[in-house]
Amino acid sequence: MKNNMTHDKENEEIKTENEETDDNVSFEETNEEGSRSEGGRRDPKLASEGLTTPNKDEISFESADEEGNNALTIKKLRGKIKVLEKEKADYMLGWQRANADYVNFKRETEVARKDDIRFASRRLVRDLLPVLDSYDLAKGNKDAWGKVDQNWRIGIEYIFGQLISVLGSEGTMQYGKEGENFSPELHESIELVETDDEGKDGKIAQVLQSGYKMGDTILRVARVKVYEKK
Repeated sequence: MKNNMTHDKENEEIKTENEETDDNVSFEETNEEGSRSEGGRRDPKLASEGLTTPNKDEISFESADEEGNNALTIKKLRGKIKVLEKEKADYMLGWQRANADYVNFKRETEVARKDDIRFASRRLVRDLLPVLDSYDLAKGNKDAWGKVDQNWRIGIEYIFGQLISVLGSEGTMQYGKEGENFSPELHESIELVETDDEGKDGKIAQVLQSGYKMGDTILRVARVKVYEKK
């Protein structure tokens, strides 16, 4: 009987240990199920370290932070783009102004160059005017001119004809002929010649010195005698 009591006591101790083991297993399973319900599927690596995966609230918090950082970055980039666009516009405006200044400078330089050429040409023609006047005076004396050897006279006329042609190619023109209307802008009246012919009134009676102009520039006015009706 004593042996039976000892055996019963041992069975009770084993039963108690089994119940404690069952309780521990139930507690761990409950924790695992809670972890699954909160964070989703359990990560084996985390489970082996006694950890659980982040729950939904933690993930949402991190996503909100990332969105905030992205929004801040986009805002900074937009500000940088505005600065760069303004710099680009300033550079473009500066380039356009520089280009316009260069074009104007080039145009002004070209105009000044042409003016210098015209000025040099006008000065050269003015220096040649006494030579041309001498030829006109010699040719104007018809008696003396007619007595000169014909071949020599033809040669002189040909040379001066070439000179007049060259000056004409540079825009120089000789003017002042008998019978033309007198113009104060083109002629200088040296003497008035009375006439009864009303049709000759105000016309040039004699050219004492030819006038010359280059383009619209008067190099020298013509000196003339002008008819005046009595």
